Amino acid sequence: MKIVIERGVVSDPALLSHGEPHDRRTPVVVLAGFAGLAEDGVDRAAEALREAPGTVVVRHDLSQLSEGIVHRTTSTATNENSAVLELAHGCVSCTLRMDLLPLLCTLAARESVDRIVLALDPAFEAEAVCHAIEHVVVAGVVGRLDGPARRDVRVHAVLTSLDAAEWLTDATGEETLAERGLVHAEDDRTVAQLAVGQVEFADAVLALGAAGDGVADRGRLGAVLARLTPDAPVAWVEQPGALGAGEVEALLARIPAHARRGRVFDAHSPLLRGQPPLTSDFGVVLMEFAAGRPFHPERLHEALDVLLDGVVTARGRVWLATQPDEVVWLESAGGGLRVGSAGRWLAQMTEAELALQDQDRVALAGLRWDERFGDRDISLVILVHDGDPAEIREALHWALVEDDELRMVERQPELVARWNDPFGEWHEDPCADSGDSEHPVEDAAGAPNNPGGEAK
Repeated sequence: MKIVIERGVVSDPALLSHGEPHDRRTPVVVLAGFAGLAEDGVDRAAEALREAPGTVVVRHDLSQLSEGIVHRTTSTATNENSAVLELAHGCVSCTLRMDLLPLLCTLAARESVDRIVLALDPAFEAEAVCHAIEHVVVAGVVGRLDGPARRDVRVHAVLTSLDAAEWLTDATGEETLAERGLVHAEDDRTVAQLAVGQVEFADAVLALGAAGDGVADRGRLGAVLARLTPDAPVAWVEQPGALGAGEVEALLARIPAHARRGRVFDAHSPLLRGQPPLTSDFGVVLMEFAAGRPFHPERLHEALDVLLDGVVTARGRVWLATQPDEVVWLESAGGGLRVGSAGRWLAQMTEAELALQDQDRVALAGLRWDERFGDRDISLVILVHDGDPAEIREALHWALVEDDELRMVERQPELVARWNDPFGEWHEDPCADSGDSEHPVEDAAGAPNNPGGEAK
């Protein structure tokens, strides 16, 4: 078996093995991956990790979720238990609240349990699970005061498996998970959204199988991973069947001390995290687009196609001329794009409201404060794998307001408010109505997939 681990430097091995000093919470390792070799990688990594004494592997099979049925398995190196759960509402968030989170608290209280491994069903997203561990109140566990599961467990690592031959195609396509047959019809997430989100949130990556036909395909995938999740070590496993405990444990040990480990960042956090390469490699480049003037909404709508072809993902904060109060969050994955609200600009807040804001955000805004427009600006990060960065930059520049329009933005906002705005009730591309599920946010992920909120 040939395994190559790239990137990732252990700066404090003791911290990686045991967490913060005196932290008695039970560590949780989250395993994510969907379809083909990636799903197989979740199973193999779980089997490998449960060989360690004191490790419990938990898995929820959501294939019958639409019928209100969930199959739950807990296993150790010597024992396995299965249960069938009947959930009244049959949604992902119900599974989290009613079973997974209470189970984590119960397992953490057992002296025999030293580590919990969550082998996630493809319908779960690691970010949503980690968000729930941090914030959702767990009630009704015997002998425990009600409160979030983070009081009992901590996310030690998120390990994502991907199919090296298929992942880039999945991450840049338009197919929905329902069309792929991975979820029920009401779930409108795309394959690209899940593929990109899983890797971006990872602390470590297992790239399984051969990446295409040669060095260029492997290099292109590696370049994308280095920019999408720059701090995560990557293990290239050409023969997944030979993956063992030693290799998986070694990969987890290579995760740097400053890794996110389940932290969920909001829309006002830095867009460039870690130290991703800003140069081109195998035609892959991570480009920034920044502007101190707003987008014209109609021109931006026309320009959006450049973010949906040859681009793995784009995300960032947008200033729309017709919406001077709102920070607009834009996020794409492959051929789909969503736009939603990320709150208000600081310039629109009272002193009392400013005092409640994250002070890092306030301090950074002060460094670039404009006398006319305050903290309003545009900041986007775009990961290009097969597009033309110059063409993308030109199209976005074209979508900005021109000088005479900018004067209207400053002096006649009431006239600007009358401009046609395709984003007036937010937006989702492709533009055709995709329909609403009963639980549009919770069924999709258990928490908003983009930091700015639900797309509409």
